[in-house]
Amino acid sequence: MVQISAKLVKELRDMTGVGMMDAKRALVEVEGDIEKAVDHLREKGMAKAAKKNDRIAAEGLAAVAISGNTAAIVEVNSETDFVAKNEMFQELVKELATLVAEHKPADLEAAMALPASKGTVEETLIEATQVIGERINFRRFHLVSKTDADAFGGYLHQGGRIAVLALLEGTTDEEAAKDVAMHVAAINPRYVDESQIPAEELEHEKNILTEQALNEGKPANIVDKMVIGRLSKFKAEISLVDQPFVKDPDMTVAKFVASKGGKVKSFTRFEVGEGIQKREENFAEEVMSQIKK
Repeated sequence: MVQISAKLVKELRDMTGVGMMDAKRALVEVEGDIEKAVDHLREKGMAKAAKKNDRIAAEGLAAVAISGNTAAIVEVNSETDFVAKNEMFQELVKELATLVAEHKPADLEAAMALPASKGTVEETLIEATQVIGERINFRRFHLVSKTDADAFGGYLHQGGRIAVLALLEGTTDEEAAKDVAMHVAAINPRYVDESQIPAEELEHEKNILTEQALNEGKPANIVDKMVIGRLSKFKAEISLVDQPFVKDPDMTVAKFVASKGGKVKSFTRFEVGEGIQKREENFAEEVMSQIKK
């Protein structure tokens, strides 16, 4: 058998976008001839899907799945928001969330190798790309564990445009946990409580608030007191437990959860496409470029 180097496998992956094992199998099949390997993948429909890899997939859906004391939140991207309405795509996102919750993969690479409806997860994504006609990308996932005394709460906004997984400890009230997840979806807090706020962030905000107070012409002897008050307000605004609860603004989230016998342990919020640099399309330029060809 011809020895297939890791460098050759990487080169084929870069050319076609297929997974590592698919690239290696193709090279073995054609005894290391990379051009024949490309043809081999094209014949199988894989390279065609891979050609879509230079497109930006910043739309899609997120989902939450629970399996016993493990919960998963996932994000799967597509190129257009139209695909999010596609039933096949919706079922694919649910399937991936369930697989991750059940198998608890260590990372995205391990998740891609999980057995799925069309072979592995990676192979299932390739087939979905072929059928749907857009690049489908499994972007990220997060796993959360709990005890029998805790509760998970999952919430999807706009069918999965935003997904939240909340964990309450000390209570098994799943409805309360779902309410907290809904609050997180709506308000988008950054931390559970102020103890999680990095010291550098607090120092940065303190410096800004100090300059603001000085620029307002406040006497130096009361600036410090003003900054302390404003900093406390800032911490409350970005900390989940200190925010007014969306369903009852007369109480904080912490008080609402305490009324159910628990407290907030953690939350994870995925908003589809956040952090992805989207390409700005200029229709006029696109038309002109086609005319000039």
